[in-house]
Amino acid sequence: MADASRVAPMLSTPASHIFDEDARLTTNIPPPLHSPEAIQIRYEIDRTVAEIKRGGWKRVALQFPDHMLPDAPAVFEALSQHLAVEKEPMENNGMSLEQCHPHAMEKLEPITNQPLPEKLFILADTSYGACCVDEIAAEHVDADVVVHYGRACLSPTARLPVIHVFTRQSLAVDRVIESFKSTYPDRNQAIILMADVTFASHLPHIDTALKTEGYRSVFTPDVVNSPSSPLPNRTVPENVLRDPTKLSEWRLFHISDPPESLLLTLTSRVSSIHVFPTTTAEVTSVADVTAAVALRRRYALLTSVTTVPIFGILINTLSVKNYLHIVEHVKSCINASGRKSYTFVVGKVNAAKVANFSEIGAWVVIGCWESSLIDSKDFWKPILTPFELELALAGDNKRIWTGKWISDFETILNGIERHPIDQSTGKDNTYGGDSTADGHNIGGSDSEPESAPPEFDLRTGRYVSHSRPMQVRPNIEKGANQSSQHRQLVRRSRGDIARIGDVASPGAEFLRSSRSWKGLGSDFQIEYDHAKDEGNGARMEEGRSGSARGYISAQSQTRT
Repeated sequence: MADASRVAPMLSTPASHIFDEDARLTTNIPPPLHSPEAIQIRYEIDRTVAEIKRGGWKRVALQFPDHMLPDAPAVFEALSQHLAVEKEPMENNGMSLEQCHPHAMEKLEPITNQPLPEKLFILADTSYGACCVDEIAAEHVDADVVVHYGRACLSPTARLPVIHVFTRQSLAVDRVIESFKSTYPDRNQAIILMADVTFASHLPHIDTALKTEGYRSVFTPDVVNSPSSPLPNRTVPENVLRDPTKLSEWRLFHISDPPESLLLTLTSRVSSIHVFPTTTAEVTSVADVTAAVALRRRYALLTSVTTVPIFGILINTLSVKNYLHIVEHVKSCINASGRKSYTFVVGKVNAAKVANFSEIGAWVVIGCWESSLIDSKDFWKPILTPFELELALAGDNKRIWTGKWISDFETILNGIERHPIDQSTGKDNTYGGDSTADGHNIGGSDSEPESAPPEFDLRTGRYVSHSRPMQVRPNIEKGANQSSQHRQLVRRSRGDIARIGDVASPGAEFLRSSRSWKGLGSDFQIEYDHAKDEGNGARMEEGRSGSARGYISAQSQTRT
């Protein structure tokens, strides 16, 4: 029987909860906007039409988050009306062309060089997070461009161009200015005035009002598509362009609660962060926020998986640029450390999906820089980001606590240069393995080398014997019938993990040693794995037959 601590939790809902009200269905969704003027302003109809005309796109996909779907038909109609080419009827003193020239219609030929009308499509249920551009759904309708509405992570896309419409949300500008003045009484402080993209349209007015109040060192960044910027997706001051370390001299005033990934990123980069909340109608004070507690939790999470032998790679995006490069980088890091990885392509990650794979010790999410950070408290196994994986795989003597947090792919890929290959030995020992540049392990023996220190689980203090199961052993016995058994699951000596051919399979080892149910017929004792002449498994029996109205038992021939 498998260890109870390694068995996945029960994920089904009790029958007594079937009539309970779901709290997720009672969220405060704003009512749809029925006023054409409100639709025109909030969804920037004029700018969207101008962008579509300038790009010459004919098939346009409109992507809405769930809470904006009630406004989707009105936005569709407004865009259709502005994109329609109005053709005025030809007038000749009140007579039509056919009346003026009776035979003219016979000589007219069809005009084929007229521009085709634009066609709009509404994308409702997105494949991944609402902040990401859903290129997969857009390609299903053969779209030329995607118009993305609402909050956006602004991750660069791989294939299709994007028009971002952040939607203009209302904001109490006067209260923002008063809160800013009470938070920073010193007019000479270097302060960055930043807001969520849905409130970014109010920043020029606030910046002008603060300048009239005497604040001369306030910098208001512009929104750009650059998650790798020192201020993610924002421009930076001139002195920061010359020296990125100068960003630590600036204070940050942020309008609206930032996502956790942005908060973790900026905590180690700026001097302090003050947040003006927009979720409440009346704001009494500005919160001085810090991500120190969240950082400690994330670092504790990654140190708990340092001895995990099997990692699962969750590909949570097919649209973000360079996602294939980061997948290969993650695979190479895991292989270089002597561990095993399995790759899964998922849509929206939830606990029920990942709990189906009990052999996975930890997960690595490949998504946008915002959605990759997932709280693991609702999941059975820890969920890491690629940056956390690099720290977890590094040796104890190389894992340094700096408080820095990296979330975007480009910075991680550029950081590969920090781990050069030793040209004299051709090895990369960054992740504690004995491997070559291509990630294949070399040398070694059945287990870790005798000179290597033993590994212990930091949570339980127990010795871990198979933390690096993918090290190739040079002394594998090669029998005469090895070629015929290279696809068979074989049982090795006690203490060794299962192998498929000559390759160690941690997943097969978990199936053999930990899972109590191994498929249909596994409840019968099969002895031919140990002795060829001692038995052939369970005896075959004829079961019931017939239709669902009444099955016929093979033994009694009675209808049941």
